[in-house]
Amino acid sequence: MSSIRLATVDDAEACLAIYAPIMENTVISFEITPPTLDEMRERVRSYLEFAPWLVCEVDDRVIGYAYAAKFRPRLAYRWAVEGSYYFAAEARGKGLGFATAMALHELLRIQGFQSIYDVIALPNYASERLSEKLGKRRVGVLPKAGYKDGQWIDVAYWHMELNPAVDNPAEPKTMAECMALPEWQAVLGAGDGK
Repeated sequence: MSSIRLATVDDAEACLAIYAPIMENTVISFEITPPTLDEMRERVRSYLEFAPWLVCEVDDRVIGYAYAAKFRPRLAYRWAVEGSYYFAAEARGKGLGFATAMALHELLRIQGFQSIYDVIALPNYASERLSEKLGKRRVGVLPKAGYKDGQWIDVAYWHMELNPAVDNPAEPKTMAECMALPEWQAVLGAGDGK
């Protein structure tokens, strides 16, 4: 049985166990050195101050996670987020990443964000298929954006509107404002029992 829930700092070790091999063995992440457990705990804690970090569990074991980060630091970007999705090898191809990403997108919509971008190192067919399945559209490629493992790597941007673009948009809600909302709880409850 699977479930999707908000992460806690106690999930950092499981998230790091999923992330480190991806970071070390692929060019999907542009990090070169894995974060320490303390650094991963701090990432979870600080990201949760801004937007959801979700974990997907199967039989009470974290097998994947998805989170949103600020797209860019300047203030005019505050309605845009960047999505990230990481799953253990044995969990891929089972629809769990899609379900977790859909829950993340719905929570971000409730928060009031307008756009989500996936930034995908190429080639990464699985991530591109996921972005497409989620309804995102490829909007550009940055050629030779990074250098890792002896090669130059292009990066594709995928985009989707979470909410309609309107003049004078309301500020996105904080995590604290959203936690008690019935629609927020409904999304997290819907992730149980797949």
